[in-house]
Amino acid sequence: MNIVFVEPSFPANQRRFALALAGVGANVIGIGETDEWALDEELRSALTGYYKVSSVTNLREMTDATRWAQGRCWVDRLEATVEAHTMTAAEVREACGIPGTSVQATWLCRDKPSMKEALRAAGVPTAASTAADHADQIWDFAAAEGYPLILKPRAGAGAQDTVRVDNDTELAHAITVLAATGATSIAVEEFVEGHEGFYDTIAKDNAVVHDWTTHYYPNVLEAMRTRWISPQFVTTNRQADSPFYAEVAELGQRVIEALDIGTSATHMEWFHGPKGLRFSEIGARPPGVGCWDLYSAANDVDVYREWAHVITHGVPERSMTRPFSAGLVALRPDHDGHITGYTGLDDLWARHGQWILDAHFPHEGHFTQPVEAGFMANAYVRARHPDYDALRGILDDIGRTVKVHAR
Repeated sequence: MNIVFVEPSFPANQRRFALALAGVGANVIGIGETDEWALDEELRSALTGYYKVSSVTNLREMTDATRWAQGRCWVDRLEATVEAHTMTAAEVREACGIPGTSVQATWLCRDKPSMKEALRAAGVPTAASTAADHADQIWDFAAAEGYPLILKPRAGAGAQDTVRVDNDTELAHAITVLAATGATSIAVEEFVEGHEGFYDTIAKDNAVVHDWTTHYYPNVLEAMRTRWISPQFVTTNRQADSPFYAEVAELGQRVIEALDIGTSATHMEWFHGPKGLRFSEIGARPPGVGCWDLYSAANDVDVYREWAHVITHGVPERSMTRPFSAGLVALRPDHDGHITGYTGLDDLWARHGQWILDAHFPHEGHFTQPVEAGFMANAYVRARHPDYDALRGILDDIGRTVKVHAR
């Protein structure tokens, strides 16, 4: 199979997708923004061709590059695994007659209000929402639905620029701030009370082939705005034993079918609370922040290779046996500035060393990143354990014990 892969070298983990495709026997043609000579030797040798463009989101350049590839061989697939690249990739597929997730499905994954409207029409439970191009529309929605509300740029990804408002004063401030960031259209939705998690899959022809259910502790908005919290996300190995996880999986399957995702990795956010299970949003691409590394460690399986095998051969190579739960705890500096040192590291390794997968501690003098920059922006530790509750306890203890000092 001949597969065009978008941007094989940046960000750094992109090379793993390209190498995995080559590793299962695909001929991989890269299109990227890096000069070919600057690719590392292993990646360069895994590619059967490479075309440099100035931007992988430039439709004309990407179409020209893909047609160049089609002039050399029959192109079976064109794959993009970064959120910002998916729409251009879908448009190129359509223009060049290549199978894959459609422009319509990709647009629904990118435009959250339209996504929720389509899913509500399909009977998928989700939050009330609207798209607002004018402040009056936001105020009308607030009057109809009440507070709290969630606002974010319509094309935003994850929790980027997302804000919760609980009254008129906070709403007025949020509208002003979002306008100042250049947002011209705002997604507005009711705040869904409950615990937050995500459900990730690899799907083939709208059918889930592999899946993983993961929990946030605490929910993302709180985690990304509260410095003293050492937030976690933890993937469970109890999916086979729980009616709740079966409900999550059933909901995820319905979402994939309703949006006609086709063959793709997916990343879905959900809430569970007083109103039951509610779908939040989906991306037709793999999750970020190293989730697939955790899924690989939890199953002793290379998930990147599994994705590549499904894309290339249409079937999985191995099953997910789930011997471990795996998770990450983010460790925030006590101030913004630069790192001055750490305490608690000896205790970390003495108490939990056998369960630690890896850890990242920026060197002294390294500049810190703001709290809202994400789970892997500063220090973090990743671990696994056969028992989910025991792993939660380990991550809690790491968050209490290890301190990151800055000034």
